[in-house]
Amino acid sequence: MNRLVTSMLAATAAVATAAESQLDEALPSYKPVSGVSGSLSSVGSDTLNNLMTLWAEGFKKAYPNVTISIEGKGSSTAPPALMEGTAQFGPMSRPMKSEEIDAFEKKFGYKPTEVKVAIDALAVFAHKDNPIEGLSLKQVDGIFSSTRKLGGEDITDWAQLGQDAWKGRPISLYGRNSASGTYGFFQKNVLGKGDYKSTVKEQPGSSAVVQGIGGDLYALGYSGIGYKTSGVRTVPLSTEGSEFFDATYENALSGDYPLARFLLVYVNKKPGEALPASALQFLSFVLSKEGQTIVEKDGYFPMPSGLAKEVVDSLSN
Repeated sequence: MNRLVTSMLAATAAVATAAESQLDEALPSYKPVSGVSGSLSSVGSDTLNNLMTLWAEGFKKAYPNVTISIEGKGSSTAPPALMEGTAQFGPMSRPMKSEEIDAFEKKFGYKPTEVKVAIDALAVFAHKDNPIEGLSLKQVDGIFSSTRKLGGEDITDWAQLGQDAWKGRPISLYGRNSASGTYGFFQKNVLGKGDYKSTVKEQPGSSAVVQGIGGDLYALGYSGIGYKTSGVRTVPLSTEGSEFFDATYENALSGDYPLARFLLVYVNKKPGEALPASALQFLSFVLSKEGQTIVEKDGYFPMPSGLAKEVVDSLSN
């Protein structure tokens, strides 16, 4: 598992409270500046598509003359768009692969800059009326993978998960397509870089995954927590031999939930130089109290103030 992400989140666990809102009150309010105009473009993650759209709407209220176009067809589309200069922002639900970074560095002489913008708990979803109490990662691998790198059994029937009343009912599987960063993150961190079963119904977007599960009592699938609807429920997960933890903010911050991750936006920033004003102000808005309020309203988890400030400061020089 990727303990790097969860360990970084655990270091900021002090901001979590029992209050309904998890927004860190120490986040600064956004203050518009002069001299911001022009066009911005974003190409990349479908998981981040709604967030980018909502952030753009909020940003345009402060800067009506700025135009922002957003395209969300999968994280793998972000690196080429940044390299070709067709986008200033490359939202991704996974870190760039080494070969993507190498190609960028070969062209520009420096690496792309990674910007953490929100926290996600990649969830395994079931139909809202599914009684399953929880799954180990080994079981999830056995359900979704044909290669079962984690060493578990091949799981195809609900009776294998203790649902004896559903004996003979096959598990219906939903997932993302290979252009998706969520597909790659799940493959790496749950399937041990193994292969998906051919029976996984690959969907072009996260909302389609959740919609499919919500209409299929015997389904399981995976998606970012921000796409949760009333028709589905999250399945608590465990590492082998541990208790189950649900996909909550507290469990993501503490590292107890095993599939916590940062949502990212990559930019082309030359070392020693600040981003262009419009791009810098957009990301400053994203990491402000207003921007992180949007994160929470869209169903994801907001950034702690200390980490948000660290990110913004790194973009200014």
